[in-house]
Amino acid sequence: MLRPLLFLFAFGLKLSPVSIFAGVHGNLCTVTGPSVIDISGNVNSVSDRCEYTLLQDQSAGFTLKANFLERRRRDVSFVDSVTLDFSEDDDIQLLQGHRVLVSSPVTLSGSVQTFNGVGLSKDQTGVTANISLNGSPVSLFFDGTTAQIYIDVPVNVKGLCADSSSSSSSRLSSDSSCQQQYVDPADDTINPITVIEQCDVLSAAPFSSCNAVVDPESYIIACRSTLNKYPAVDGLRCQFLKAYAKACQKSQSTVQNWWTAAKCHHPEPICQDKCSDHEFCGDIHGNTDCRCRAIYASQYTEQNRLGGPTVCKDNTASLTLVGCLLKENGIDYNHLHLNDKTCTGVMDPESHMLKFSFSSDSCGTEVTTNNSQVIFTNAVVTRNSSLDLITRQDKVFIEFSCSHPAPELQNVAFNILDNSVKVFLQSGEWHYSLTMKAYSDAAQTQLLGPNSDVRLNQKIWIVLETEGLDAEVVSVVTDSCWATSGNSPSSSPRYDLITDGCANAEDGTVQVMGNGEGTSNSFSFNMFEFSGKEPSEVYLHCQLQLCLNKNNICEPGCSGSARRRRSLRYRRGAPALISMVWTP
Repeated sequence: MLRPLLFLFAFGLKLSPVSIFAGVHGNLCTVTGPSVIDISGNVNSVSDRCEYTLLQDQSAGFTLKANFLERRRRDVSFVDSVTLDFSEDDDIQLLQGHRVLVSSPVTLSGSVQTFNGVGLSKDQTGVTANISLNGSPVSLFFDGTTAQIYIDVPVNVKGLCADSSSSSSSRLSSDSSCQQQYVDPADDTINPITVIEQCDVLSAAPFSSCNAVVDPESYIIACRSTLNKYPAVDGLRCQFLKAYAKACQKSQSTVQNWWTAAKCHHPEPICQDKCSDHEFCGDIHGNTDCRCRAIYASQYTEQNRLGGPTVCKDNTASLTLVGCLLKENGIDYNHLHLNDKTCTGVMDPESHMLKFSFSSDSCGTEVTTNNSQVIFTNAVVTRNSSLDLITRQDKVFIEFSCSHPAPELQNVAFNILDNSVKVFLQSGEWHYSLTMKAYSDAAQTQLLGPNSDVRLNQKIWIVLETEGLDAEVVSVVTDSCWATSGNSPSSSPRYDLITDGCANAEDGTVQVMGNGEGTSNSFSFNMFEFSGKEPSEVYLHCQLQLCLNKNNICEPGCSGSARRRRSLRYRRGAPALISMVWTP
């Protein structure tokens, strides 16, 4: 029966070193799945996702650490990586996929390479590290699922390998979040009788040939304990059998062809691609690939999502989907696109996250309005080619959208004494700018400024232009323009140049161009001064409105005598008042 972990809460507790002497286990410590079989053959399990000391020799300045993480279930942890920590040299990390880091990735082969006095080698089954602790040889083997430490002669050490019940004093992680406990629903596919049969093969042929050398009881206990909570997937059953066979090999009692009798892969397949931190190597629809870790996946699966949420900024949006969730749902990301088939996602090679991006005027985006909101909508869908005779892809339709308050212009004043003034504005999610310029030519190349000589009856052109507003969504309408002799827009006398978006019919010099047709427009008139007054300043004022293009007619109806006053339904927010001044 599996013995519970012994948690030691005494303040300032120190674990006494244990002297390891040869026995039937040959000074072997095995860490496989959540189970730790110490050098005495005692079995305990790690129940959280923290880093632990497996073996420590303080006199040699060496600590062997193991990090545990969850896989398909949140409440069962597996040894995920091991670290050889030298107090005066670079750490050596043995990671998933038979990868090794010594400050940076290193490439290993069957030949031994030495790093910081550690001999490293790799074959198709895993990575081996050989070190010396005060003259005593120590061998470590790690294949991504099991770590086995073999000590040739007696040494004084502490850690889980010395006493597997010392979890509380061997825990290294300072972040308490790794200790958070989860309770997942029991797996109803697990049959306790089947578990016994699967694990007890360790006491039957061909493993029985080693039973007298390495007692299988500890391995059977570890196997039953894990498989009674976690399904026998991803080669987990074979993992325990392989760990026992490896222990037998270390004790010079090789179990011949055990994988054939047990129907296990030899060697176990590994993921060809490097799995990211939120993934582990497992089975997906019969293929070995990177699966999502349970805690990471739960933030999406509990809401029945494959990624997200949508990120909105100005008139752009993006949606990120989780690559491992797509794989687990049988979705090939190469078959996905937005409404426009040419707009496909970008897969990050490190994180395996698939990102789709679009703007309001691209990728088949639909723009709608709802009261004071502008809504951009798009969808991730499956490629559907009429040329394909068959398909193995489920249909996918993931709609996502962004809504922003409709932009509003703000009151801004300009002075002709400046060549051009540009003001940056913000309204809700919209960031844009507004400029007002005066020109002396229709081509708008001669900008009027402080040194310009504007004469009476000279034609000038006024350009009102915005940047940052989407022409597909809104249009700028110059509603009215008028002149006064005082700086107040309400002062008198007043002379109208534009009313209701149309040129003053009584002034034949006024022409309005592009009004309500985009995010800029212009008009022209002949310069004048007010009669009966000494030469004085002339102030030009304009009121502008924004028009949402959706379901609105934004261009003013200005057809001579038949001119009609357009509907005011397009107006959004208070009108913007813009002023210029000429000085004589």
